[in-house]
Amino acid sequence: MRARIETDSAGRRRVRDACVEPCAIERGMRIIGGKWTGSILWHLKDGPVRFNDLSRMIGGASKKMITERLRHLQTQGLVRREVMDTAPVSVHYEITARGRTALRVLDELRLWSETLPPQRPDD
Repeated sequence: MRARIETDSAGRRRVRDACVEPCAIERGMRIIGGKWTGSILWHLKDGPVRFNDLSRMIGGASKKMITERLRHLQTQGLVRREVMDTAPVSVHYEITARGRTALRVLDELRLWSETLPPQRPDD
């Protein structure tokens, strides 16, 4: 169904067929729309990456934030975490097949953003 606004004979506006739960776009944004989430998926697209290398690739994000986002992506089935049995122990992250399905959307977003005018410092 599609939500719509109707006006009755007295001029009152009412919503018909309003979304009861998050729509598909909102659901998708809740999964991949968090700050740094798209960047993390994008940097994992070429193969497994060690946590410290990933944190270096994503300038401006704290390790705590990257950890939170990676956990979120794991719970959504978009990223896989693997602890390597090395000395010292290292942790690799890899995008899953399900996570790869988001790359097309992220690439389209990248292309769209490249068409926007440069951002001013106060924006």
